[in-house]
Amino acid sequence: MTMSSISIRGRYAPSPTGTLHLGNLRTALLAWLFARSAGGAFILRMEDLDGPRVRPGAAEQILADLRWLGLEWDEGPDVDGPYGPYTQSAREAIYAAALAHLRRYDAIYPCYCTRAELRALHTDENVASAPHGLSTSSPPARYCSCRVLTSAERLACETSGRRPAWRFRAPPEPFTFTDRIMGTVTQRPSDAGDFIVWRSDGLFAYHLAVVVDDALMGVSQIVRGADLLPFVAAQRALFLALGYPPPTEYAHVPLATDATGVRMAKRDASAGVAALRAHGVTPAQTLGALAASCGLWPANTPATPADLLVAFDPMRIIREPSPIVLLEG
Repeated sequence: MTMSSISIRGRYAPSPTGTLHLGNLRTALLAWLFARSAGGAFILRMEDLDGPRVRPGAAEQILADLRWLGLEWDEGPDVDGPYGPYTQSAREAIYAAALAHLRRYDAIYPCYCTRAELRALHTDENVASAPHGLSTSSPPARYCSCRVLTSAERLACETSGRRPAWRFRAPPEPFTFTDRIMGTVTQRPSDAGDFIVWRSDGLFAYHLAVVVDDALMGVSQIVRGADLLPFVAAQRALFLALGYPPPTEYAHVPLATDATGVRMAKRDASAGVAALRAHGVTPAQTLGALAASCGLWPANTPATPADLLVAFDPMRIIREPSPIVLLEG
């Protein structure tokens, strides 16, 4: 299968920082359904750049959990493909080249502010917080003076021993797009602030890696959590600054909660596949619960991936956070 032979290329890109919970699995299912219903390819990419947070064995467990559900992929860490490697830690030379391109065209700038200094510049109303689970070296720098430092001022910061993060110069021009779930959205890239592309601790940042990977892997369809919806225009601006065509289709999945309305998190070990299997829950019961929670399937009814693909209708997906209730018996 080549990029030229297929119009839609979707992906699921988990971080191996812990066990996938039911909300993660619901996003994976929806990404798979969107891609497969369009006759497209489905890519699995492991986003393991944040080494200190990666848990040993988590990547292998993610692959096993997705296969337990019956979801398969065309390209990924364990099946390879023409646009690999599909593990971010093996792509650092690619990100370094992208960073050099941005520096060459003055699309990024060094920021020497500490986290405390940045917090002092902002109020709760004008800080765009980082997406859940994403690690950044400091908050957005929408009003940070580092954007306009002179060469002498930068040298003074360097001499004092401060290690900079590098931030993207987010442009102000508005961008309007239609999200397959959330409807028509208008954003300015600058709404997200001047986000980090290179962290002060020496790691490539999430936004740079995800944009470069999606571009070079030919991803045209982005299906992911609604917490990343505010970053569409900002990431699109980064695509363009790097000379890449941006994705053409977006679908942002409502966040999943437990029965009490609390957002699911990886730290909740009881929400993973291992706990389901230990209690005798089957893949079909799990898939039925995931699909029912977002309006795609009758409650308390098992389903296979093939069943859900036949019945898939994106217009039925609910837009609000919703609980995932496991099927009875």
